[in-house]
Amino acid sequence: MSDSKDSVEKPNFLVSEIAIIHPIDDIEWPIIVEPKDDIESPTTTEPKDDIESLTTTAPKEDTESSSTPTTPHDATFEKRLTLKVDLWLVGFYSLVYIFRVIDSSNYSNAAILNLEHGTGIKKQLHFTPSQWAWTLSIFSYSYLIFEPTNTILLKLFRPSRWMFILILSWGICACCSAAAVNFKGMMCVRFAIGMAEAGFFPSVLYHYSFWYKPSEMPQRIAFFFSIGQLSSALSGLFAYAISFMDQLGGLSGWRWLFLLEGLPAIVLSFAAFWIPDYPESTRYLNEEERRFWSDRLKGTATPKGEKGWDWESLKVLGKDPTLYTFSLYWICHGIGGFGINFALPTVVYQLGFTTTAKSQLMNMPPYVAVFLLLNTLGFMLQRKWIRPWTTAVALESTTIICYAILLTVDNPVVRYVCLIVAVACAGCAQPVIWPERIRALEGTVASGIGIGLTNACSQFSGIVGPHVFSTVFGPRYKTSYAINLSVLLLGISSILTTWALVHRKDGKKAVVVAAC
Repeated sequence: MSDSKDSVEKPNFLVSEIAIIHPIDDIEWPIIVEPKDDIESPTTTEPKDDIESLTTTAPKEDTESSSTPTTPHDATFEKRLTLKVDLWLVGFYSLVYIFRVIDSSNYSNAAILNLEHGTGIKKQLHFTPSQWAWTLSIFSYSYLIFEPTNTILLKLFRPSRWMFILILSWGICACCSAAAVNFKGMMCVRFAIGMAEAGFFPSVLYHYSFWYKPSEMPQRIAFFFSIGQLSSALSGLFAYAISFMDQLGGLSGWRWLFLLEGLPAIVLSFAAFWIPDYPESTRYLNEEERRFWSDRLKGTATPKGEKGWDWESLKVLGKDPTLYTFSLYWICHGIGGFGINFALPTVVYQLGFTTTAKSQLMNMPPYVAVFLLLNTLGFMLQRKWIRPWTTAVALESTTIICYAILLTVDNPVVRYVCLIVAVACAGCAQPVIWPERIRALEGTVASGIGIGLTNACSQFSGIVGPHVFSTVFGPRYKTSYAINLSVLLLGISSILTTWALVHRKDGKKAVVVAAC
């Protein structure tokens, strides 16, 4: 606290530091700003102006002008402004995310594409089961390596510029995968795609934190993530349609699949130049709107749009036990919850009551279920009807029950229903906790690194999942389900431990706020 007397920027850092750990709706932020405004406030004649003067360090004239929007039409004004920001950020990123997920999901769909015709990717490129599993998992190795630092690069280059680089790169790499002729070529191009796509999801979350209060994040993250899950359903429909293009122009269906899925990303990359970077500098808001939006965010997040780099926050991050418990949960859920996604088309096909073409369509219901369930949960979380921690534990428990049924029941219809429920619950568990993860981070650099590192831990799903669900364990995959069930039990333990640690940290911060 003593450092705040020697630095102008430190009080803002402290306010943000506390805001990320606490629900910001119930904290009266005016009590922790610089004391000089408190001294000047008795000169005002009305108590209302005295209170308003404490919420900013600007001169009184600016305070009164900035409070102009605080009139009876505030709710309408703020709603209209929020819709404008949502359309630019949530709308654009959700559109791009559709094609990013289609790109990553369709490699699994390619495994059974045109299998009956003898023109499948495994046969043409002479893949063994082990080689196929490695081409799936190499994608996640590049994610694991490059994801933690991508959020920092977003700040260095500005969000609009960095997003252009990421989206264009993965679009080009996705198209190049259609030209692979052997195992080595496919391994190289898959690693390049993962490297390009690695930064997108954490960078979007980091960019959201510039624009929204922590209390506004759950429903937006839920919608964004659910769009990706719906895209996984669309990828099955897309693969089904592409299967009829087999040998068109002399190209196999899987080559058409990779070529066509990369083109939308290339086009959308140029639209990224027009996304708004920061509330303080965007040209899509006028001066009044920029001031209003910046004022409503004061004390709710670290000022990440500033040029400063608070590297000291990394020391705090390294000493925070929640870094390790959150990471363990993300690893466990990635393996136990998401791992099956990398082999779902093959698992569904080997249930034994469908052809490969129809199997592509049967991949859709699990992801449609994720979309519906996640948006429902996001709506309920936004209105605080349910709590994120208890919701995550309930979802993990349901997934474990489904795996237990898959281990013991042989009826294909029952197993298919359990797959739908398991994939739906697994797809919702992490998104409902993401706002709590972001809220627990302190500082500019630590927030960026923490988001990237946490999401990188989930990439163990792609590293371990394809090997756990290798075809050597099919068609019943009892060993695979047993492994997933065991890992999820550890995941529940880690999320309960994290819950206790965050609750204790919140209590300590409450004491600090009360003392101030």
